[in-house]
Parts: sequence; C-alpha cells; structure tokens
Amino acid sequence: MFIIPVLIIAVSVIAVIFISFLLLNNENRVKRKPRKFIKANIDEETAFKEAEACLKKYPNDAEALMVVGEHWYKAEEWEKAFKIYEFLSDIPKLPAGVDQSLINLRAANCAVNLSMIESAFKYALVAYALNPNNFEICYQLGNIEVLRGNYEKALSYLQKSYAVNPEYVPTVRLLGHTYFKLKQNKDALFYIRKSLDLAPNDKGALFTLAECYSETGQWEQAGRIYSHLRPDPVWGPEACLRLGLINIDHNENEKAVENFLIGLRHRNIRPDISVELHYQAGKTLLGMQKISEALEHLQHIQSIVQGYKDTDALIIEYKEMNANKNLQIFILAPQAEFVALCRKIVMAYYPKAKVKITRTQMNENSWADVVAEIDTPKWSDIAMFRFIRIQGAVGELVLRDFQFNLKNFKAGKGICLGVCQFSSEAKRFTEARLIDLIEKDRFLPLLKSIDFQTNNEPL
Repeated sequence: MFIIPVLIIAVSVIAVIFISFLLLNNENRVKRKPRKFIKANIDEETAFKEAEACLKKYPNDAEALMVVGEHWYKAEEWEKAFKIYEFLSDIPKLPAGVDQSLINLRAANCAVNLSMIESAFKYALVAYALNPNNFEICYQLGNIEVLRGNYEKALSYLQKSYAVNPEYVPTVRLLGHTYFKLKQNKDALFYIRKSLDLAPNDKGALFTLAECYSETGQWEQAGRIYSHLRPDPVWGPEACLRLGLINIDHNENEKAVENFLIGLRHRNIRPDISVELHYQAGKTLLGMQKISEALEHLQHIQSIVQGYKDTDALIIEYKEMNANKNLQIFILAPQAEFVALCRKIVMAYYPKAKVKITRTQMNENSWADVVAEIDTPKWSDIAMFRFIRIQGAVGELVLRDFQFNLKNFKAGKGICLGVCQFSSEAKRFTEARLIDLIEKDRFLPLLKSIDFQTNNEPL
C-alpha cells in the first residue's frame, strides 16, 4: 500500500523534470537561433548570407529581413528591396530594435525608383506619421508630391526638411526646382545657388539654374551653362535641346541644328528627348530649305512614334516638295527667284502665243501679280496672273482685290494659280467674272512641266 504513493510521487517528479527539460531545451533552441549576422565585426556579405540562411528557417525574422533588405537597397536592386520592406511593414509587431519609420521610408524610396508613385506616397505618409521631424522622410514626401505635380504641398514638406537640416543637398536642390516650377524664380535661384555651393558638381542643380536663367530671359548665362553641360552623358542631350531652342529664338539656325545633332550623338538618350531633338532638327532644317535632311529626321520620328505633333503633315507636304524642285522655289525661295519662276510660267501658259510681260508686282510674300500682253493667231488681250504662295484655303477677299487690279490694268482675263484651295465663297465670286482658278491639283503638273534653271544653290 505504501509503495503506490511513492511510485506516484516518483512518476510526478520525473514528469516535472522531463517537462522542465523540454521547456529549457526549447528556450535554448530559441536562444541558439542563427544570429551570426548581428555580430559587430562581421562583413556585409557574410552578414547577408547568414541572414538568408536564418530566413530559410525563420521567414518572419525581422532582424534578418532588415539585413537582407539593406543589402538589396545598397545594391539598388529596388524591386527585391521593395518586397522585403513591404513584407516588413505588414508584420504587426516588430522587435524593439527595428525602426518602423525607416522600413516605410525605404519602401517609399524603392517605390519611387520603380515609378510606383502612389505606393511611394502611401509608405512615405506612414513614415511621416511615425517620425514627422526626420528630414529624410520630409524630403522624400516632398519629392513624391513634386512627382505627383503637387508643388504647393511639396513646399511644406521640403521647407520642414530644410528647417531640420539646411545642409541636406537633395532638399536644397529640390526646393530650387519646386520654386522654379511655381515660377518663383527669385527663391528658385537662391536655393539652386546654395545647392551648388554645397555640391559644386551637381549637374542636375546646374541644369535647373540654366532653366531659371532662360525663364527670366538671361539667355547668355543660360547658354553658357547648357554649353558646359553638352558633353554630360545624363544632362547633355537635354542641354543640347535647350541650347538649340535658344539659338532658334536668336535666328541662329545653323548653330541650332549643330546643337541638336550633338545631342543626338549621345548614347542612352531619354526617348522623349531623342524624339524632340529629331523634331526640332527637322523643323529647323525645313526653315533652312534643306528638305532632304529634314525629312530624314521627320521620317525617323514617324517610324517610332505615331502622330507626333505635326510630323505626319510635314512629311506629306515636304515629301511632295522634295520631288518637285520648282515647288520648292515657288514656296520657299527668296522673292526674286519666286518672281522669276512666275514669269517663266506666264511665258509658257499660252503655247504658241507671243507674250510680252509689262508689269510685275509683289505683295509682301503672299503673292505676285504679273501683267502680260498675249497675242495669238485667234485673239489678243491683256491677261493678269496672280501667283499665290499661301498654302491652304484662299478666300473671297484675295479675289476681290485681284478683281480691282484687273480693272486698273484693263485686263480682259485673270488667272489665279497656287498650291492652295479656293473657298466656296471665292469660287462663287468668280462665277460671273473672267477669272480662272487653278488650284493645287491642276497647278502642280503645270509647275513640274516648267524648265526653270537657277544660279542659286539647290534648296
């Protein structure tokens, strides 16, 4: 009878010892989790490997996740880093040593680099709520608002970042850029110049400074900066574009084309900048009457971007012109050459007739009037020709003016010709009058048939 209680006590003691052993062993196993990556003197690569090994056993280990996230963040592997910080931000209870505001800031930074602006905004707001006085968080939230186009909101965050740390270059530079976008150029210049004092080699700030000078009409200062930036692999193409546009404003078309071509020689040009460089080069070359070269640029744009500005219309118009040298002269040549071509057309208009041109008159650069005495075996009369350079629709007013001149010169016949279309009102006006309208579809074959030689350089 005495043996049974003793056995019960013995079994109970053994059970308690066994359970205590299990608990102690489990506690020791928890304490023995592989945490070599936390050691003070361990190198980053080893820490990363140890952290990855830890995560295979403990996938929710926040400290290991922070090490892995830091590794990918420094390597600028933004997508990998973002997934880590996104996962960390969703863990409900983090260890005391893990900074939640840093996790959300890093997630926002990664999202910005991945062009996930709304996700970046979400994480930056959380970081700001956790640590509203951190200058990096205030900067990034301001930066994101700039990317969202909310410049006024961006200023409040950027000014707070600046108040905490006025020497933080990204904040100072972005303040200058934001004030520039708000057209507050005085403030913009202050912050951009301070940014360059802090970081003299900051090409982005230098580019914004040139933009400020250009916006305020200080072309010379802007041009010097853009010229300095032309060789830069990042800012060079856009600097060439801006410098070329300044050249165009100052009627320096040859310099403009040169700058556009320098910009296009860069590698890894942003697609939008590349297209605009081709477009501006093409338009400028058209103005210089170098149609073949211009078409190469415009057709390149057409091959990669559909419907860019008026590229398609320009190609149609100038491709036709490129194939018809007389059409180039008619539309683009100086007045003397244009008038000479018009006289040649008059001489050939009535085959086998004796033609004597008695008067030629130019109306600015819009049209030329040529009066001629026409003598044929069947009739003789005075004819007046109006050669219209205007492209597109020509209305009734031009014809009323022509009718008035016909009476002044006592011309019995009037002929209006051009690469234009006459409006319905213009056509109705001529129905009861001796005026013939030769529109583009009839005029082009006539123009092409004229053997016209010029001593000038080819257009």
